[in-house]
Amino acid sequence: MVAAWVLLALLAWPAPATAATVRDSLLNVCMDAKHHKTAPGPEGQLYGQCTPWKDNACCTANTSVQAHQDQSYLYNFNWDHCGIMPEKCKRHFIQDTCLYECSPNLGPWIKPADSSWRKERILHVPLCLEDCEQWWEDCQNAVTCKVNWHKGWNWTTGINQCPRGTSCQKFRYVFPTPADLCQRIWSHSYRYTSYRRGSGRCIQMWFNPSQGNPNVAVARYYAQANTAAAAVAAAPTGSPLSRLLALLPPALLALL
Repeated sequence: MVAAWVLLALLAWPAPATAATVRDSLLNVCMDAKHHKTAPGPEGQLYGQCTPWKDNACCTANTSVQAHQDQSYLYNFNWDHCGIMPEKCKRHFIQDTCLYECSPNLGPWIKPADSSWRKERILHVPLCLEDCEQWWEDCQNAVTCKVNWHKGWNWTTGINQCPRGTSCQKFRYVFPTPADLCQRIWSHSYRYTSYRRGSGRCIQMWFNPSQGNPNVAVARYYAQANTAAAAVAAAPTGSPLSRLLALLPPALLALL
């Protein structure tokens, strides 16, 4: 009951116009990276596993084709650095690439990147449980020599090779759990969660586009939560607004 009164008071409170602007700036955006478009839009000819994003994409058709190629021009990255990667495993890395390159729904997790080849990256994207678990299940017998695939490779040939002193091992030893795989392989780009597909609280790598893109609602939820958290932090200590906000549970803050 108290929370309801507080929420009603906040709705009547004169809110800064910048709050909505901040929230909307996190929605339907492309990160400033190597191959991304400057703004999302329709791409009717997206290829293969990238087609779920064809109605609104941050990638071009050519990028979607290259996402399916071994040692493509995108990053000269060799999935087969420790031998041939099984197809059932490789499809998850292709889907990961499609999500990264094509999704306009990663705004709440875009952060500045300290890199020569991109100005922005994603960090701690909450990945749906099924996506992470199945990725690990299908890749546990694939082989690699590194935990963090973002850095530390031998690039002397122009293509990533295992650094000196490393050895190739099965994924299940390099990444003992699904959380290890999803969180560590790309420098914590993803966050392992207990949220399931359809919960509205996790990003889906895999979805049926005929049923719409579920990640639109997920991005909006977290954009609202981020905006509410910023409002709490910005409210002057001891002010009426800060006292009202302090009475609200996190679930209601996310609705602001």
